[in-house]
Amino acid sequence: MSNRKRTGIITAVLGIVAFMALFNAGSPTAIIDWPVETYMSLVFTIGWLSSVPNWLAYVLAAVVLILIIVGFYKIGSWVYGLIVRR
Repeated sequence: MSNRKRTGIITAVLGIVAFMALFNAGSPTAIIDWPVETYMSLVFTIGWLSSVPNWLAYVLAAVVLILIIVGFYKIGSWVYGLIVRR
């Protein structure tokens, strides 16, 4: 595994943890329950702001989380490439 991939993975993990902390700020939820709580909060937000069916809100929330992870991975590997000039 190259350093570029490692940097992308670390950035993706830190980014999703920051996103979970954003959604759970001020909540008395235990840290171990943050991933599920973040997913359910995102489902609620999508369902509340639009008139999509429940099943579609769950699917869209999963897609949004996957896109966030992939986006942070790409940003991390891109920044590493800029730093080492490759």
